[in-house]
Amino acid sequence: MTPEAEIPDSRLRIALTLAYFFERLAFCGFQSGKPPFRRNGVMGMVMKTASMAAAGLLALAGEAAPAAAVPQIPVRVVVVTTFENGPDSGPNSIGELDRWVTNLPLPETIDFPQGYHHLRYNADKMVLGIETGQGPVHAASSITALGNDPRFDLSHAYWVVAAIAGVDPNRASVGSAAWAKYVVDGDLAYEIDAREIPSDWSTGYVPLNRYEPYQLPVPDVNSINGEQVFTLNASLVEWAFKLTSVVTLPDDANLQSVRAKYPSYPNALKPPFVLIGDTLSAGTFWSGNLLNAWAEKWVDYWTKGKAAFTTSAEEDAGILQALTFLAQAGKADLKRVLVLRTASDYTVAPQGQTAAAFLRGEATTSGLSGFIESLNAAYLVGSPVVNEITEHWSRYEDQAP
Repeated sequence: MTPEAEIPDSRLRIALTLAYFFERLAFCGFQSGKPPFRRNGVMGMVMKTASMAAAGLLALAGEAAPAAAVPQIPVRVVVVTTFENGPDSGPNSIGELDRWVTNLPLPETIDFPQGYHHLRYNADKMVLGIETGQGPVHAASSITALGNDPRFDLSHAYWVVAAIAGVDPNRASVGSAAWAKYVVDGDLAYEIDAREIPSDWSTGYVPLNRYEPYQLPVPDVNSINGEQVFTLNASLVEWAFKLTSVVTLPDDANLQSVRAKYPSYPNALKPPFVLIGDTLSAGTFWSGNLLNAWAEKWVDYWTKGKAAFTTSAEEDAGILQALTFLAQAGKADLKRVLVLRTASDYTVAPQGQTAAAFLRGEATTSGLSGFIESLNAAYLVGSPVVNEITEHWSRYEDQAP
């Protein structure tokens, strides 16, 4: 072996030169074999050490050698969905992803074994679709895996969460679509069973680091316990709302029948519409008047009156926590994140029905009252934003609207 004279990287030159020196030392010692340089004595140790050093340095030189650059797949927008019941597209597909696969479309399939489900891609629009799986654990894990996947360049990507949710009848009607400015975590809390709470408490949920419901002062939203509130880019949210507020969401006999059961809620009686409304994110699927009152006050409490609870979802806190950590590593831009939730059902029972009976219906054969309409609304409202960004990329690449 001879040291290379013309290696551009100084680290490689040093490594190879030292490897050559140690190899020569070992070879010369082996030839002498004289005391005290016996092969099984001091010289043996020198030879072994020198040989190991040479091998190690050569390995280091090999690792340091610049590898051929592999072009990354460019991504302008990541469409985030959470579930698909069946294949990605076709007559047996009933979920959040298939509308995007079929209509945008997202024709290419990309393996994604480190996440919940394979990815879908449109090379012309440079749009990537992900199905995270339901619940905050699936969602956070899948988004983290995507953000760290070296195949993709997500440095300038916009993220559009387009998924369904429950809706507060005080805020909107089933089939409506809400862009969130705030996502509040509903899982980070103390809890006492409702059968054991003091008589003057309105709920058994207590903020962490407090000992009574809604106790003041409001704790820090970011603490060792986690992120209690995620604040989105208000300018981007308002831009998306303005762009899509003119979208006409279809009304049908099913939605009209569902709405008619909520006569005491003016906003619940309206045909579907687009609004700005905030999300409470919790892994527990909750329902009923008392928990709805808790959700309204919980969101108000943690945001100090800045947010209004509108939609109830599972995954958004997990998604935003993952994106927050990715942003810290320079792999995502939090100023380019949008959360769109469309109303598949109300968070309270219709007039004359108990919360338990309402839950039974949603969990069994009846299903979510506006399920299909909410799936359609997620695409109808989300796609104008995706298309605007991709079709005018020169306008949005360096500066978020």
